[in-house]
Amino acid sequence: MVGRRDKSLQEAWVGIVPAGRNNCPALAVNQNMNLDHLQHAIHIALEAEKLGNLPIGAVITLEDRVIGAGGNAMLAPVYRPGRHAEIEALKSVPVELWPRASEMTCYTTLEPCLMCLGTLLIHGLRRIVFGANDPVGGGGVVLPHLPRYFKEHTGAIEWLGPVAAEECDPLFQRALVRLGISVTDRRR
Repeated sequence: MVGRRDKSLQEAWVGIVPAGRNNCPALAVNQNMNLDHLQHAIHIALEAEKLGNLPIGAVITLEDRVIGAGGNAMLAPVYRPGRHAEIEALKSVPVELWPRASEMTCYTTLEPCLMCLGTLLIHGLRRIVFGANDPVGGGGVVLPHLPRYFKEHTGAIEWLGPVAAEECDPLFQRALVRLGISVTDRRR
């Protein structure tokens, strides 16, 4: 339910370390993060699934307010492989807010793929919070290897997750089934 503080999400937040794993620079973790935004992303993921898409959702926030949201839309109504939840959420952010991109946070149910990670970085977002790891296509493995531009000119990236594996792993598993992918690798 959107707006409800879920106890398991709060408990999952305790002890989360930022992307500093893999020697990636990161900012300090905000232990008081509003995890209702991740619940909102879960709700969007479930709505996307009802429409025939993968159960993945994302919201973009600024000053703890949702300014953009989107669900995966790559399968229905027609196949469009670039319509990932994070991309759909970015498209809905009002243009006048983009000068403040470095203050925005993306909450997503699944670790962003390479395309979404790159797009979030190009747009200037510096904080990404995800519910479940993606051992098949998650982009986190490239963070220590970003091109020099990102390391020198865009500032540190906060890569936080998984913060809600209990709620988001089943969504990821359903996405894999829908795509016909079998996973035995449980990296991280």
